[in-house]
Amino acid sequence: MDEFSGRVAVITGGASGIGAALARAFAARGSKIVLADLDEAALGRMERELTGLSVPVLAVRTDVTQRASVAALADATWKHFGAAHIVCNNAGIALVGELARAPHDDWEYTMNVDFWGVVHGVEAFVPRLLEQRQGGHVLNTASMAGLVGMQWLGIYCAAKFAVVGMTEALHRELKPHGIGASVLCPMIVATNITANSQRMRPGAPPAPASSSEGQPPEGAMQGGTVTAESVAARVVRGIERKDLYVLTHPEQREILRRRAARLDAVFESWEA
Repeated sequence: MDEFSGRVAVITGGASGIGAALARAFAARGSKIVLADLDEAALGRMERELTGLSVPVLAVRTDVTQRASVAALADATWKHFGAAHIVCNNAGIALVGELARAPHDDWEYTMNVDFWGVVHGVEAFVPRLLEQRQGGHVLNTASMAGLVGMQWLGIYCAAKFAVVGMTEALHRELKPHGIGASVLCPMIVATNITANSQRMRPGAPPAPASSSEGQPPEGAMQGGTVTAESVAARVVRGIERKDLYVLTHPEQREILRRRAARLDAVFESWEA
C-alpha cells in the first residue's frame, strides 16, 4: 500500500518551515492534508496555496500546548476526511541561552510546545490509528539536540531528548500493529523558527526581553544549513522505509560516532 496516495496527513506547525514543506511533499504524492498551526495568517496562506493546487485540505487553528485543542484537531480530521494515516507532531520552538541564566518561563514555554505538544498529538491520534486498523505512520519532530547535548540549547535539548526516547518506545509498540513511528532529528534548517518562537510566545513583548533570547557566540552553532524541502524529502523516504530515525545532515554521522565512542570508552575504564 502506498504510504501517501489517497491517505490523510496531519501536520502540526504546518503553516511554515518544515511543516509546510512536509505538506507540499505529501500533497505531491497524492495525500489529503490537514494543516494545524497557531498562526492563523500563515495557516490561511498555506491553505490557499494547497487549494490552488487542487489538494484536498483542511486547516485548523491549533494550540499544541493545550490537550483539548489537539483533541479537537483529531475530531475535525475524522469529521472532515473520515480517517488519518500520517500524523506529524511537528510544531516546535527554540530558545537559545545558558542554563544557569535561563528564566523558568523559558523552561515552561519550551516543554509545553516541544514536549507536551508531541504528547498531546500521540494521545489524540494514536488510539484512533490503532482502532481504525489502516496502518499509518507517526512522525515526531525532535532535533540533533535530542541526540547530543549542546551548549546554549540546554532547555531545547531536554525537550527533544524526551521526544526521541518517547518515539523509540512508540516505534516498538506500534510495529506489531503495522504502524510506523519515526523521529526527525535535523541540524540547522533554513526556517524562521527563532523569530517565530518569540513572535508566537504567549504575551510576547514587541522586542526580546529574557536573557535566553540572546544569540550565542559566533561559531557556537556548528553544521551546514539545509532547506526545509530537503528535510521533507528525507522524511518521505524515511516513512517509506519505516525508519526509526530520520537524519538530515551528512556531518551528523561523525558527531554520533564520537558520542557512541565516548559511551563505549566508559566500559573500557572498567577493565583498567
